[in-house]
Amino acid sequence: MALFAIQTLTAQKINSDSLLLKVIDDIKQESYQSAIQKARLGIKIAPDYLDFHLFLGRGFEMTQQKDSAAYYYKYVIERNPVYKDAFIYLFNMQVADKQYDEAHKTIDQAITQYPQERDFYLKKRSVYQLQSDDVGEYAYLQSLSPDIKADSEVQQRLYYLELKNKNDRLGVFYSLTAIDRDNVGPWHLGSIQYVRERSWGSLIGRFSYANRFSSGSSVLDGVQYELESYFFTGKKSYSYVGAAYSDDIIFQKWRLGYSYYQNFNKGWETELGIRYTKVPDEDFEGYVGGIGKYFGPYWINLRHIMNTSSGQYYPTFTLTGRLYTGTRFDYYSVAMGFGTQPEDPIALGLFGQRVSLDSYRIGAGYNKIFAQKYFFGVNFNYNNQEFLRNRTQNEFEITLSLQYKF
Repeated sequence: MALFAIQTLTAQKINSDSLLLKVIDDIKQESYQSAIQKARLGIKIAPDYLDFHLFLGRGFEMTQQKDSAAYYYKYVIERNPVYKDAFIYLFNMQVADKQYDEAHKTIDQAITQYPQERDFYLKKRSVYQLQSDDVGEYAYLQSLSPDIKADSEVQQRLYYLELKNKNDRLGVFYSLTAIDRDNVGPWHLGSIQYVRERSWGSLIGRFSYANRFSSGSSVLDGVQYELESYFFTGKKSYSYVGAAYSDDIIFQKWRLGYSYYQNFNKGWETELGIRYTKVPDEDFEGYVGGIGKYFGPYWINLRHIMNTSSGQYYPTFTLTGRLYTGTRFDYYSVAMGFGTQPEDPIALGLFGQRVSLDSYRIGAGYNKIFAQKYFFGVNFNYNNQEFLRNRTQNEFEITLSLQYKF
């Protein structure tokens, strides 16, 4: 008698498994009514076999019977919450129907069951994005554990959202350049800057004064005025536009620029842009291309500017790396490059002379927020620069910055 019972149960299990495979095949073939009928039969044969309930819910969802689908997904979750697919199906359906509060509850349950499942954290983030709730999304991402927060996409998104935070800063910058050629230098550059950041983007005004010495005396000085803006053009894109003007030859006459930045999944970002630089005797155009990638808290960026004038081309390359230790203002940085870019603070009015000469540079920096209001930065740069063809000088630059948030 006992043997007969065991054989009956075994046969029932085999029949149930075979029936479930047919249900799954019907779902794949989009034969949803057939799948519903077979899943119902499976529940009669093996009422505790939750896979039948799961795929019955799937059949109801695909035939737009959403209430019934939700019932069976929740039935599976309540009886055995290790069914990952039940969470995913229910969450996706709630999001599609804009039931965002319910979607939050579902994904919170899923995260409780699967605390190491990266995709569930990203799904919860997506609900904030669909609601256009930047404040809620930022607070949520900041609350994540360090291992999840270090994810490349999370780091990229945090940086993007921090750009939208309301922020007013007043800052001062000072750069000193020492040169190892006799009777040349030092060079001084100081700036005062105001930054206004809002949800639409940022506006930056800057006033700079430069003074260059030779043989112990000032030989050239002047001022420059700059206005820049970063503004959002989509959920994953933003643009930069900037202009600088000076009537003193120590600076460029004009510098104009535009760049478009696009973020992609897995922490990738690209830049495409154009630059225009006018010096006393020549005009230059520059074509910008860049690609960046987050690797957890690390950010790597390769940027190229092809400067051109009168049919001549002058390439520049810069490779930058950062290690973020908190906000976008807390990081260590290293950089190396070749060539002279329009924005190089050492070049300034010498851009027209230096763009055709070789330049090899390397640098490192540290930036940190103190007391949530003070932004401190220090950067060191070394530049091996041709000043005449096949004749070089070594330039050592230190830059200090201090900003106050109010």
